[in-house]
Amino acid sequence: MKRILFGLFILLAWNSSLHAQTPFYQGKTITLITGTSAGSQYDAHARLIAQHWGKHIAGNPDIIVQNMAGAGSLIAANHLYNVAKPDGLTVTSIIPAIYFNQLAGRKEVRFDYAKFHWIGSVDRSDNLLYMRSDTPFKTIHDVRRAAQPPKCSATGTGTVGHYMPKLLNETIGTKFDIILGYPGGPEMDLAVQKNETQCRAFTHAAWFSGEPYRTWQSTGFVHVLIQTGRKRDERLPQVPTLNELMDEFKTEEVGRRLATVVLASGELGRPYLLPPGIPAERLKMLREAFMKLMVDPDFLGDVKKRGLEAEPSTGEELEKLAKEVMVQPPEVIERLTKLLGK
Repeated sequence: MKRILFGLFILLAWNSSLHAQTPFYQGKTITLITGTSAGSQYDAHARLIAQHWGKHIAGNPDIIVQNMAGAGSLIAANHLYNVAKPDGLTVTSIIPAIYFNQLAGRKEVRFDYAKFHWIGSVDRSDNLLYMRSDTPFKTIHDVRRAAQPPKCSATGTGTVGHYMPKLLNETIGTKFDIILGYPGGPEMDLAVQKNETQCRAFTHAAWFSGEPYRTWQSTGFVHVLIQTGRKRDERLPQVPTLNELMDEFKTEEVGRRLATVVLASGELGRPYLLPPGIPAERLKMLREAFMKLMVDPDFLGDVKKRGLEAEPSTGEELEKLAKEVMVQPPEVIERLTKLLGK
């Protein structure tokens, strides 16, 4: 009898040890939710990441991509915070500037931005605004003098397409009109082609990523009016920066501080998040695997083939910045709230 009990003990101990050594992600599937529509830059990055990331995660899980577009990725962020289980099997890609909506106290926000867990970002990018060339708006000065404001397409508040022209209105006196409600980048570009709108703001990375922008540049269909960044991008040497124009138009200090808060979203890049409550060791595992992915030759080769960019940030860097941007003085929050108004 003792031998039988001893044998059972050894068997149980062996099974327990085997179970403990089995990676959590083995045989499992990670759902990577992107808060934008199919065909957008965020979607393109997410699908490349899903293709290559699994081999760097212990257990080699499958990764599937799910689009959850709407309200500038607010829907996806709300879902991650309130619905997704904190088990590391749901990762979400958001448009990072949605923190504007929380700072402004918007009721549609159902998350605490500073409490998300940040895995990493695939790139960081400054912004620009392009304009149809058959309009009267050849320079940003023409938009300041506009009798009929040009219309810029956007998905929702807290996205580049919305906050960039609104920021220009606030800081240098332009007169852009923003049309909200487009599902994603392809639909916004189509609106410009159909002349429903005349302009769109987005990232440098998207502008230099390929079509339709390569053709639009070569044919002169559109031109770039302004760019953000501390200095001019070497690929856009004739395009003024917002800082240059704020100096020219003598933007007041509060306006400059507003610009700093708003443009911090560019440093957050294209981030990947987890909900609060995920086990620390699982967060650490995913962060390390993400950074291994960022130097994977196969991944970088595909990034280059598709005309995308990779300039990664760590989850620790993003977490620190996310907490910093959520602490702002009342006067900046007041101006930001005004900026978010339609």
